Formats: sequence, C-alpha cells, structure tokens
Amino acid sequence: MNPGRLFFASCLAIVTTSMAFSIRGDVLDALSADFFLNKTQTGLILSPAFWGFTVSILIGGSLVDFFGMRRLLAISGWGYIFAILAIVFAPRPHAAVEPFYSDPGFLLLYAGMLALGLAQGLVEGVVNPLCTTLFPHDKTHKLNLLHAWWPGGLIIGGLTAFGFTKWFGLDGQSVSHTVATLGWQIKLGVILIPATGYLFLIRGQHFPPTERVTAGVSNSQMLRETTRPMFLLLWLCMWMTAATELGPDQWVGSLITRSTGMQGILILVYTAGLMFVLRFFGGAMAHRFSPFGVLTMSGVLSAAGLFALGAVHTPTEAFLAATLFGVGKTYFWPNMLGVTSELFPRGGALLLAIMGGTGNLAAAFVLPIMGNWYDTAGPAAAFRYVGILPCIFTLIFAVLSWHFRSQGGYKAIKLAEPEAVAAD
Repeated sequence: MNPGRLFFASCLAIVTTSMAFSIRGDVLDALSADFFLNKTQTGLILSPAFWGFTVSILIGGSLVDFFGMRRLLAISGWGYIFAILAIVFAPRPHAAVEPFYSDPGFLLLYAGMLALGLAQGLVEGVVNPLCTTLFPHDKTHKLNLLHAWWPGGLIIGGLTAFGFTKWFGLDGQSVSHTVATLGWQIKLGVILIPATGYLFLIRGQHFPPTERVTAGVSNSQMLRETTRPMFLLLWLCMWMTAATELGPDQWVGSLITRSTGMQGILILVYTAGLMFVLRFFGGAMAHRFSPFGVLTMSGVLSAAGLFALGAVHTPTEAFLAATLFGVGKTYFWPNMLGVTSELFPRGGALLLAIMGGTGNLAAAFVLPIMGNWYDTAGPAAAFRYVGILPCIFTLIFAVLSWHFRSQGGYKAIKLAEPEAVAAD
C-alpha cells in the first residue's frame, strides 16, 4: 500500500468532481440554448446529477467495507467517461419540444447528468473513509487538505472554461451556433483528463480496510450511531450548509453576468481560490476555535455574502460580496465531515456517506427551486432567499460551540489503535 499515492489519487478524483461542477455551471446557458430549455427546465436537468450523487454515495458508502474501495473508485472513473460522452453526443432538437421530456436528446442529457452524479457520489463515498483510514489521528486536517482540491478543481475547470470562451470568442455577439456548440462540448470533454488520470493512479494499488473494520466495530454498532440525537442534529444542519454552498455556486455565474456584465465564471474562480488557500489552514482553525466555532463564523459570513450578492450592480461590488460568501462557505463541507468522523467514529463510512449524500440531496432540491425563483422573481431574489438558511444554522452551531466549551472543550473520540489486517 502506498498512502501518498492513494491520497494523491483521492485528491485528483475530487478535482475531477469539482471540474465537472464548475464547467457544467459555465456551459449552462449554451447547453440550454442548444436544447431549448428555460431556467426551470435547466434546473431539472441539473437535479439528477445531485440525485445520482446522493444515491451513489449512500450505496457506495454502504458497500465500501464489502465491495472494496479500489473497485468503487474505478467504477466512478469509467462513469465519468460514459457521462461526458452521453452529454456531448446527445441529439439536439431543431426547436423547442412539447412536452420537453419527450425529446430523446433531453432524455439522454438527463441520463448523462445522472451518470455524472453517480460517478461523483462514488468518489465522495470512497475518498472520505479512505482519508480517515489513512490518517486516523489527523482527520479534520487531512479532510480539509483533501477537500481543498474541491475549490482547486473549480479553479482549474473555471479557468479552462474561461480560456476556451476567449479562444473561440464565445462571449462575442456574432459567434455562430456551430462554434457555440463546439465550445461547450470541448469544455466538458476536458473532464475526461483527470478522470483517466486517477484511474491510472489506482491501477494495481492495494487499499486498506476502513478504520471501523480495523477497530472491530460491528455492523450493528455502526447502524446504532445513525440514531444518536447529536448525529441527527448534524444531519439536519448538513441539509442547510450544503444548500447554502452548492446551490448558489451553480447560478452565480449567470447572476454576475446578468447583473454586472462581466464573465461570471471569474467570480466562481475567485471564490474557489479563496477556498483553496483557506482550507490548507482549516485544521489549525478547527484546533484553535473548535470545529463548531469555525462553522458559526462561516455561517455569519455566508449569510452576509448571499444577501450582498443579491444586491450587486458592478464588478467591484460582485468581488466584495463574493469574498464574504467565499470565505464563509469554505469550511462547511470538510468540517461537517470532520466532526461526523471525530464524534462518531463507530459510524465509519456509512455516516460519512449519509452526510455527503444529504449534502448533495439538498443541492438537488435547491437547484430547481432557485431556478424557479430566478424565472419568477429574478436572480437577486433567489440569492437573498437562500441567505435565510445560514441565519438558521448559525444559531445551532453557536449553541453547540457553547455546549462543548461548557463540557471542557471539543474532543475527538478515538477508537482502538488500528491493527494490521489484509488490504483489498
């Protein structure tokens, strides 16, 4: 077993997932135009990526201990390849089709988005327990490092998309329909590069059994962890933190472009850059302020950022608002996974899968809702409405932070020292 290579492969798999996220957001308008979809229908097209993510991470997380992490991660790589090819080669109608779901191109597009979500879910279902298994005494820090490559992939994907936009002149007024179509197809095709990269890295590698299995925790003990009140409260918060982080990200490019006239993808790249840098310090932040202290501060900043984004009119205002939102959303995902793994280690890969799946299920719900708000009330209102969520969970995290301080401080629960067991 080569821990360094496995961790690098995990990071590259996360990069693939986030590149798909950012590039998909960049091509939404062009793809919608090719398939004659309005914003609500576009939201429906995006939803299966998150529904598939949810189903896949839950099933994959449950199968990690039985099917093996290497096999599941390999399936995800091939899933990416199928998904991108299906979306790129889906037949495009010559005019709007009524009902829109009867169009073969729409159905193949829907299937491709679903496959994309399934592949993304398998990545998340594997790399989180793999990371906590490889580094059982430094979970939150390593999870922050691992998930630093989520914004890292957003940056790579965003800059790649922006580069192709400039190269093909896709932001011009006279771009032909053929060039516009070729542009979004090439952008999506770039995702195949990191997908094949991590498939190569895991080839022939042995993966360790999970921390739970190594410590001898039974399946029934693992299942009992799902009913603990503290976990259920965290599960509820995951709905809100993920909707706050992931929902606006898919619409922010369109919002900024329409409100300020600048290329909105640059805002996504900018906030991703903030996240990429800040997550390298996530472990130190959590140790200094406690994970719940960090989550409380993040909630305040993300709420302020979302309300500010709903009122921007100039590029300067957009960058200031995006700074608040970008810093605020940085620590949601890795810290929610970190506290789950540290407070409920007996829950193993299952609890991490439930939390990750819940996060993407929340995004699947909020995307078409935001799309409807976008159509009926405008993009600014959509962002302000989502801004109510961090106002709610910030209060919950503040109470939890106070609770742990009153109990002598936040402490991670340790399982028995790992013993040498056979790897898959």
